[in-house]
Amino acid sequence: MGLAKRSGRQRYCYGNYLLWQDDACWELIDGIAYAMTPALSHQAIALGIASQALNAVAGSPCRVLIAPLDVRLPSPGQDGQQCDTAVQPDVLAVCNQYKLSERGVLVAPDWIVLLPRSASHDNIPKRRLYEQAGVREFWLVHPGDRLLFIYRLNDCRYGKPEVVPLVGSTPVGVLHGVTIDWSPIIDLLPAIEP
Repeated sequence: MGLAKRSGRQRYCYGNYLLWQDDACWELIDGIAYAMTPALSHQAIALGIASQALNAVAGSPCRVLIAPLDVRLPSPGQDGQQCDTAVQPDVLAVCNQYKLSERGVLVAPDWIVLLPRSASHDNIPKRRLYEQAGVREFWLVHPGDRLLFIYRLNDCRYGKPEVVPLVGSTPVGVLHGVTIDWSPIIDLLPAIEP
């Protein structure tokens, strides 16, 4: 099934998604298909964050993973094939091995990092989705603005984000001993024009 056939508002489930034969990267959110278009700088930043986190969790039960990797977030009563939500976070960490399968992650990761492709899509429906799914810590990294928005789950809600500049280092609250140093990552970005 090609891009044109998925561009409308037809609803799909993970079983449909597994049958798609094109090379595009897709996400499903509540049964709606969204095409993903990663850029080179986007991937370099994600790899910079992931490599630091991966080194920091060595020897712990936590696994740090990167996209493309299906993260299925089923609604109550849905099995893996019926699930209508499968997302592709840029970076994620899972500290319970039961959440993993060969096809990806079966329920909410502990930590998710997104480099927004669409500010409104990633800040509103995805934030709400990750909050409802129980993602304990959700980072939105805005490289162009050099800002990080950190959402932490408290009483099943995110509340207002902590907003920090991409300078120095930032600890990951849900991963003991993991801190992201921004200087090597910022070096990958184009200079901000005055």
